[in-house]
Amino acid sequence: MTWLIYAALLGLICGSFLNVVVHRLPRGGSVVRPRSSCPWCGGAIAAWDNVPVVSYLVLGGRCRRCRAPISPRYPLLETGTALLFIASVARFGPGPQGWIGAFFCWLLLALAAIDVEHFLLPDRITLAGVLAGLALQPWLPETTWLDALLGVLVGAGLLVLGINFWYWWRGEEGMGMGDVNMLAMIGAFLGWQGVVVALFFAALIGALTGVALMALGRLGLRSKLPFGAFLAIGGVIALFWGPALLGRYLLLL
Repeated sequence: MTWLIYAALLGLICGSFLNVVVHRLPRGGSVVRPRSSCPWCGGAIAAWDNVPVVSYLVLGGRCRRCRAPISPRYPLLETGTALLFIASVARFGPGPQGWIGAFFCWLLLALAAIDVEHFLLPDRITLAGVLAGLALQPWLPETTWLDALLGVLVGAGLLVLGINFWYWWRGEEGMGMGDVNMLAMIGAFLGWQGVVVALFFAALIGALTGVALMALGRLGLRSKLPFGAFLAIGGVIALFWGPALLGRYLLLL
């Protein structure tokens, strides 16, 4: 129980930093300096107004100085990071695998949030994630370094083939290299098995979401969807349930 409390607190802190990354990295800013400020009035945010989730609730979702609205993304990412940290430590234990799983979830959340807001998957996260996944393999008992290397190659290769096929069939780009790098990152952490599970659920959830939005009149045939967000969902599913799901599928075959 104590470890879960630690995971929740660390998740809230990492979620707060995640908001800084999501806001500044796509704009080319530093994630270290300057200190946090209101994007509307430019006023510096005091430490007591920067407590994850709590400050948002106390301030009623508005800046203390100018009363401009604060995006609900801030508490949502902080809460989501805390929940995923708790889930990872509860599922894999308080050892290296649990904390590496939490770090992997943090990377997925960062990419999903940036892609939703900017339709961008920064190389500074995806490629660094590939290197991190390969380097951390000795502490991940469910995959080997060879699995991870194959995961990178399979993840990148599958999407490159898909992109080329779509361009040949439709004469337009369906996805970008950011999606390729993100799936390669998933492979670096979870191996080729994780790539298969993550890509399947990303495609399934993305297709269902697209159909639902078109039925509601909120999406056209040529509208773009942030596929990185669906890859993030697929990556989380692969992390927690991937081996069991893949094993059941292979039994059916």
